[in-house]
Amino acid sequence: MSSVTVEKQKGQGFVSKVRTSRKMQQRVGIIIRWIIAIFLMIFAVFPVIWIVSASLNPSDTLATQTLIPANASLDNYRELLSNPIFPFTTWLWNSIKLATISTLLSVSITTLAAYAFSRFRFYGRTNLLKSILLIQVFPTLLAIVAIFLLIGQIGDILPAFGLNTHAGLVLVYLGGAMGINIWLMKGFFDTIPREIDESAMVDGATHWQIFTVLLLPLMRPILVVIGILSFIGIYGDFLMARILLKSTEQYTLMVGLQLFTSSDFAQKWGQFAAGALIGALPIMLIYLLLQDQILGGLTGGAVKG
Repeated sequence: MSSVTVEKQKGQGFVSKVRTSRKMQQRVGIIIRWIIAIFLMIFAVFPVIWIVSASLNPSDTLATQTLIPANASLDNYRELLSNPIFPFTTWLWNSIKLATISTLLSVSITTLAAYAFSRFRFYGRTNLLKSILLIQVFPTLLAIVAIFLLIGQIGDILPAFGLNTHAGLVLVYLGGAMGINIWLMKGFFDTIPREIDESAMVDGATHWQIFTVLLLPLMRPILVVIGILSFIGIYGDFLMARILLKSTEQYTLMVGLQLFTSSDFAQKWGQFAAGALIGALPIMLIYLLLQDQILGGLTGGAVKG
């Protein structure tokens, strides 16, 4: 056998070893990724499984909670939906109603304001935009006392918008949500070429027609995203609702669920878990039904322009 043949065989053997090594590395990488994915799935799903287990546990305690309750039953759900002291269905309806009304008003006003800031040039425009952003920098906790006193004074003049009213709470939600939403919406408006407006105006269209007919359909992705985020934020709010609402019938879901763990009553962790699961269903349905629109709205602004 010649030396050339020997060298060729050695080269082929080296290449074969390299390929085998690469395949092993790929397999190890795939296994590691699977292990990490499974760990993250368990980490994310375990709290939900634990809450489901607590909702099926008739002992109303978490001290001796096990993953599979010994006497699992639906008693917590039956008691939750039929207890006259804790009107769970009223709380759930209050949360959905407040979140829906506040979201619709917030998105409508925000869209009009963002259109004005993006397309019109008027005195004080830049300073007003900076002021809106500056207000959003400060935490809401700093304004709790001022908001409480302000709503109380409004209630002295207009009782329907005072303390312990849903209308007053809607006013607070509108003021808190519009600031950052105006900036997000304005940024999306800025990505739409102004040539569209100019061409329409040449054809005789008014600003309102341009806004409703031409721009709003292009804004649908960001409108859906802002609407969903606003709904979820208001639906899950506890602090403002707890401060401004006083009667049990006016409570929202998050405030009402807190009563199940309050020291003023016997702690009912099983009913609390059952209520938390039922209360999470509207948010789950929103994500399942509108996940395509959410993804399109989050990525649409990055693609435009």
